[in-house]
Amino acid sequence: MPIEILVAFWAVSVLFVLIPGADWAYVLSVGANHKTIISAVFGLVLGYIAATILVAVGAAALIAKTPFAFDILTLAGAIYLFWLGIGLLRKPPALQNDTPSLNSKSSNAQWIKRGFCVSGLNPKMFLFFLMFLPQFTSTKAAWPFSLQIFTLGIIHAFNCGSFYLLIGFLARALLKKYPQINLALSRFSAVSMMTISVILLVERYVLGEM
Repeated sequence: MPIEILVAFWAVSVLFVLIPGADWAYVLSVGANHKTIISAVFGLVLGYIAATILVAVGAAALIAKTPFAFDILTLAGAIYLFWLGIGLLRKPPALQNDTPSLNSKSSNAQWIKRGFCVSGLNPKMFLFFLMFLPQFTSTKAAWPFSLQIFTLGIIHAFNCGSFYLLIGFLARALLKKYPQINLALSRFSAVSMMTISVILLVERYVLGEM
C-alpha cells in the first residue's frame, strides 16, 4: 500500500480515537488500577482485531461480487464521516462513567473478556469499519483488498490501545478537572472529519486517485 495512504489513515484514526464514547467510559472506569487497565485495554484491542477480520472478509466478498460496491462504500463512508462531524459540533459527547459497576478483584481474563465485549460487540464499530476503512484502500495497490482492510484495522487498533492506556493511567483526573479539554478535542475532531470527508470525495470522484 502507498505510504501516504497509511499515514493519512493513521492521522484520521487518531481523530476518531479522541472522541469520547463507550470505550472511553470503560477505560476511565477501571483506570485506577494499573494492572487492570492493561488487561482491559488488551481486551478492547482484541475486539477491534476481531471486528477487522470480519469486516475484511465481508467487504472483500462484497467488492468481488458487486463491481460498483467500492464506489457506494466510498460515497456512504464520506457522508457518514461528514454526518459524524456535524453531530459532534451540535452535541459534543460528555465524559460519563456509564459502565456498570466493576469488581476490582476480577481476574485479568475477566477484564480482557469485558474489554473484548465492549469493542467487539459494539455495532457502531462494525459500521465505522465498513463505511470508513474501504475509503483508504486502493484498487491500484498490489495488496489484496482484504489485506489492505486488515492492515488499516490493525493500525486503528494500535492507535486505540496506545491512547487508551495513556488516558487510563494519566487523564482521568485531568479530564474531570478540566472538562473544556474534552470540548476542544471534540470540536477539533468534528471540523477535521468534515474536511477530510470532502477531501476523500474530491480525490475519488474529481481527481480519480483511488
